[in-house]
Amino acid sequence: MPVEIKRVDLDLLAEYAAIPISFKVESILRVDAMDGGLGGLALVEEKADPPYVKYYGQDSGDESDSPIAWPKQFDVSRWGIFLAYDGRRPVGGAAIAVDTPGLNMLEDRNDLAVLWDIRVCTDVRCRGIGTALLRHSANWARQQGCTQLKIETQNVNVPACHFYAGQGCKLGAIHRYGYAACPAVANEAMLLWYLDL
Repeated sequence: MPVEIKRVDLDLLAEYAAIPISFKVESILRVDAMDGGLGGLALVEEKADPPYVKYYGQDSGDESDSPIAWPKQFDVSRWGIFLAYDGRRPVGGAAIAVDTPGLNMLEDRNDLAVLWDIRVCTDVRCRGIGTALLRHSANWARQQGCTQLKIETQNVNVPACHFYAGQGCKLGAIHRYGYAACPAVANEAMLLWYLDL
């Protein structure tokens, strides 16, 4: 599906936020510690029993996860916020964070960008829109002087993990207790992917 990707201003964040970010969890990547962790961590895919739908940003009930709240939390003036259009309809979006004081995900690095958010409408998934958004975002980050793109996902988002691996991203960290402070998702593991630009 040919789409046009445009960088948008903050006045379109409500339109961006209207794009669904939910997905069906049919399997998870269980984190197994070998030899108490001294032998490394292994990800073992297993069926979710029962399957369920995950709504990013809605699990906590905290509206601060909404794209509309980003400018209240961070200086997003240097971020790249993109919408993918199929004609006049927005069908996907991506947000790239760069040079943002106080954003821990950037690891105090000037050469690192973070794929803060990526989403595609459910009725057009698996048609190349996510790939186009990721490539566009990576190119934009490279133009900003970044050498790596960092992406966070969870062990319950197996399709995203396969997607990022298929796009050349490398799993850089598994944080088994990365969400321990969030009771609604405390059982999930944080997975951090890196893409060299």
